[in-house]
Amino acid sequence: MPGTASEPTDVPFVPPERFNIADYFLDDRVREGRGERTALVMDTGRWTYGEVQVFANRFAHRLRGAGVEPEQRVLLALPDGVELVAALFAVLKAGAVAALVNPGLSAEEIEYFIGYTRATVLVTDRDRVGTFLEARERAARAARDFLKAVLVVGDPAFDEALASAPEEFDSFPTHRDDAAIWLFSGGTTGRPKAAVQTHTSYANASVCYGGHVIGYRPEDVTLSVPKLYFGYAMGANLFFPFAVGATSVLDPERCTAERLFGLIERHRPTVLVNVPTMVNRLVSDPSASTRDLSSLRVSMSAGEALPVELHRRWDEAFGVELLDGLGTAEMWHIFLSNRRGDVRPGTLGKAVPGYEVRVCDEEGRPLPRGETGWLWVRGHSRAIGYWQRMDESRRAFRGEWYASSDMVREDADGYVVYCGRGDDMLKVSGKWLSPKEVEDCLVEHPAVREAVVVGAANAAGLTKPWAFVVPESEGSGAAAGTDAGAGRPSGGDEGDLAEALQVWVRERLAPYKYPRRVVLVADLPRTHLGKVDRGAVRRRARELGRE
Repeated sequence: MPGTASEPTDVPFVPPERFNIADYFLDDRVREGRGERTALVMDTGRWTYGEVQVFANRFAHRLRGAGVEPEQRVLLALPDGVELVAALFAVLKAGAVAALVNPGLSAEEIEYFIGYTRATVLVTDRDRVGTFLEARERAARAARDFLKAVLVVGDPAFDEALASAPEEFDSFPTHRDDAAIWLFSGGTTGRPKAAVQTHTSYANASVCYGGHVIGYRPEDVTLSVPKLYFGYAMGANLFFPFAVGATSVLDPERCTAERLFGLIERHRPTVLVNVPTMVNRLVSDPSASTRDLSSLRVSMSAGEALPVELHRRWDEAFGVELLDGLGTAEMWHIFLSNRRGDVRPGTLGKAVPGYEVRVCDEEGRPLPRGETGWLWVRGHSRAIGYWQRMDESRRAFRGEWYASSDMVREDADGYVVYCGRGDDMLKVSGKWLSPKEVEDCLVEHPAVREAVVVGAANAAGLTKPWAFVVPESEGSGAAAGTDAGAGRPSGGDEGDLAEALQVWVRERLAPYKYPRRVVLVADLPRTHLGKVDRGAVRRRARELGRE
């Protein structure tokens, strides 16, 4: 069939009707006799699978004692560590539904999640509880507080009760189609919405991507740049290694290039869960050539598009296979990926075994190779739908298929090329323009560290591309006077760079694709998941256009 990037395979995992992923990812390892294997490593110590199981069982008793019942939501806001892992498995064991959020959110943001999830219990720690109690008060004033309790890890009373709780807990016999974890969208165009994912979804992705693409094995040690509240990391740095009895390195601190290099050199991971922003920081670090990444057998990249030039620099700097891929909250994890031994930079590779991918037109009809269209995917990790977003659910979930908002094309060899989000794609001079294509071109310039391209209306009301560029170094102009907030070039060198970048793009791409304005900034705005906030960039472009 034209446009079919992959055919269905027989690898999806079909669990028994009664199925709980707390058993699948944790308890089964202990039953297999792997209780003494190291499950988690932190700078503060190590935890075996048996110890994690006991901690999770005790935590499950505390959740029950706080009034948590099956199918109710529990809001988890903890830094990466054994406490978060134990709390997550405890929620699943209790038959409840976990909703993980960034523990560093503001009170206003937390208020939204308290109201939206209607969580029964919120779990946080002593360092952050003040912000969460403030958020709860705000939710109560708006009649949006359904919490029975706030459990505070690190509080002496809670820790004492936890230590005295029973070590055994029988997991609730959830149905394989029961909701297990809510995954939140990035929220780049509004409030984050939850994709409701089942127990089957998580096990299926573990088999399809974790097993067939990365090939997790018991001797692996994994390390992640994004934190566990991000579904990508939850799978790649917790569930997938736990499925085979491997070891996960957890770090609660903000990830910087220097810290990541240090973690790799201390803990010697074999699998690195990476994102393009950190790939850029690692290859740009002055010490990159002296760092030892020899323990790594593979690194993955997802969350944002990976420019070809950045991929090339990674290969030259470290020589570690880098697998770019795409996943969504709606399908939980990565369903398009390059393969070990078959990496084509600038593409997302091909569909992961167990998934079928199509490139479709507005009516859902498959398009021939080479044409840009909407990404459709089906597989056993498809979400039930969006919580309290029925209209959006109807548009996105079409029978077995998830019709995404991403636009892609399939090249002549069947590799899928990412073009951008549908609402990011631009119609310029009557033709489609992929912001990613222009961004990739810009970052090939030696003076550019990062770039994002958005559409802005000119005086005639026509949409034209604008580029917001983070220069590679101070000498490029960022420190010479660019105001990241105002985005106004203030020096002659900056004006020269902006003009040079326009020429650079015009010489390499079709003339209509060059950015009509280049705005130099010190940094780009980010969402709560750490992705570039294109909505904020577009708003800034509109503000500048009115000045």
